Amino acid sequence: MTDTLGLLVVVAVTAANIGDRDAAAGLLMRLRRLHRDLTLVWADGGYTGGLIDWCRDRLALTLEIVKRTNDMTGFVVLPRRWVAERTFAWLMHSRRLARDHETLPASSEATIRWSMVTRMSRRLARPRAAGRQ
Repeated sequence: MTDTLGLLVVVAVTAANIGDRDAAAGLLMRLRRLHRDLTLVWADGGYTGGLIDWCRDRLALTLEIVKRTNDMTGFVVLPRRWVAERTFAWLMHSRRLARDHETLPASSEATIRWSMVTRMSRRLARPRAAGRQ
């Protein structure tokens, strides 16, 4: 899960036989414990159903679904959804994440966190252009 800038907020890696919607409850509970101030979460169409009501009732979170409309044809950039896709692209620049070498979900989560820390430290260490503050 990312923030509006595409920076990693919380991550959960599960076995392949667990669907995204099933894993979302645990991820959202972890998000709520770590970040009590968040009130809105955007998700794609795969997270519809009872999860929306569960988030509102149990976690006091608004889960807003960003969907494609039926009149869209071809590739269309969806609002807010491109942020998460860009983060996936950033993470794939890490050689270790280009292939799944890890056997434990905890190791995969740690590798994802490490990749994001590396990316952000490189961004912070870049010299600023003249005239930019």
